[in-house]
Amino acid sequence: MIPTFIRGYEAASEITGYRIVKFADPANGQTIDLADSNTAASLGVSDSMGAPAGGMCDVHRAGLVPVILGGPVSTGDPLTSDADAAAVLAAGTASTTVRIVGFADEPGIAGDTIMAFLAPGLLHEA
Repeated sequence: MIPTFIRGYEAASEITGYRIVKFADPANGQTIDLADSNTAASLGVSDSMGAPAGGMCDVHRAGLVPVILGGPVSTGDPLTSDADAAAVLAAGTASTTVRIVGFADEPGIAGDTIMAFLAPGLLHEA
């Protein structure tokens, strides 16, 4: 067994499995939605079942968990969300703070489900 930290949140809209999720309203932190950009307030990865709108969704906040890829990554690459809540390579851009959800534990291409080590952080380039 691979230990993880999991917490349940109410889904503001339908959440699909193994996708990066964000706080729907960062001011209250009670509901989640699918992440839609590399700057979204990402907090973790939904479990395999996801949840319907208004339902409860288990979200992996730390540990080694599966995530669906939206593009190619190599082992060790920092991961962020694309517009479809899939994990993609996080790259810094001038004057933009990119939120990373963790790091790829194996390589893969778009559509693959890989293991990722969740370690939220920020990536910024001046």
